[in-house]
Amino acid sequence: MEYSISKILDEIEESGIRRLFEIASKEKDIISLGIGEPDFDTPNHIKEYAIEALNKGYTHYTPNIGLKILRDAISEKLKKENNINADPDSNIMITIGGNQAFFLILSTFINPGDEIIIPSPYFVTHAAATKLVGGKVVEVKTSIENEFKIIPDDIKKLITKKTKCIIINTPNNPTGSVYGRKEIEEIFDIANEYKIKIISDEVYEKLIYDDEHISIASLDKNLDFVISVFSFSKSYAMTGWRIGYVVADSNTISKMVKFQMYLAACANSFAQYAATMALKDSRSNQYIEYMRNEYKKRRDYVLKRLNEINGFISYKPKGAFYIFPKIFIDDNIFSERILKEAKVAVVPGSAFGTYGKNHIRISYATSIENLEKAFDRIEKFMKSLDK
Repeated sequence: MEYSISKILDEIEESGIRRLFEIASKEKDIISLGIGEPDFDTPNHIKEYAIEALNKGYTHYTPNIGLKILRDAISEKLKKENNINADPDSNIMITIGGNQAFFLILSTFINPGDEIIIPSPYFVTHAAATKLVGGKVVEVKTSIENEFKIIPDDIKKLITKKTKCIIINTPNNPTGSVYGRKEIEEIFDIANEYKIKIISDEVYEKLIYDDEHISIASLDKNLDFVISVFSFSKSYAMTGWRIGYVVADSNTISKMVKFQMYLAACANSFAQYAATMALKDSRSNQYIEYMRNEYKKRRDYVLKRLNEINGFISYKPKGAFYIFPKIFIDDNIFSERILKEAKVAVVPGSAFGTYGKNHIRISYATSIENLEKAFDRIEKFMKSLDK
């Protein structure tokens, strides 16, 4: 079939997340456990840097690749925190959040019909961006029994002559799964053996509770085939600021910059300045630690409640702010019923791919008080299903 973005847009189904929240908007007294966004406000010192930027005249276009001061600060951060050596002038580009990054990246090397392996359940943008550039989504199964991690042999079975890359996401949205060093090395070795690229989604890198974060690009010293995506949205509670960045080889960055030139010119100028200062100010790390500790308390509370209620199978998520329990009825029916009958919004797992079916995504990016109220309602609802 001839490649056409307009046709693909017609064929891509509306997000199950959006459909659910359209229903929720018509209901009253809803407690939402569906939002994939920090409930914490952006730290005051970062807001103050944005005001400072406006007063300094950061109200104009920046280079398509992003502000030099931000790329320099990111280069230092990557070396110190991720063990990645990236030239700020040729290996780093600032994007409009993490979402835009995937479309720009895939546009640099995917042709219609090329295959992209994506672990399922997956972040919805990974599949949508693949389709929009004309690629074919090839889902590799992960399961709750294996903590939603890829089994290496399952990747190898799916690789064909049309396979161009694999997308990994750690910490993972929607499952909260985190890959350890051994698992990262196995994926890296497979990609290296078969000469395919890796796109590594590390947007939740700072929200890890039990393990350490391993950037797969730390194994690719020359950045030959690993492309990494980071964002300020989750780590710094800056979702509305729309600042992300990509780390890649110089050819990929060059093509992305060319696309950005005609697509959006650049990311927000004063937000880029504020992001620069956020990386430099020690108060940012203190705030991140505060948020992470609060999320961990919430995770532990949610896991405890789920384990006490009949009808859920879960595991302990090690990162992000989601838990992805298994249920025993259709996830779409369950999500609509619990919304209408218990006034609690969760996201059906099938919104995240084939292997998300019969699961739900619960976000604990809300207060303990809200979680307590929500789980009291959930417990009552689940008991009613047993009758």
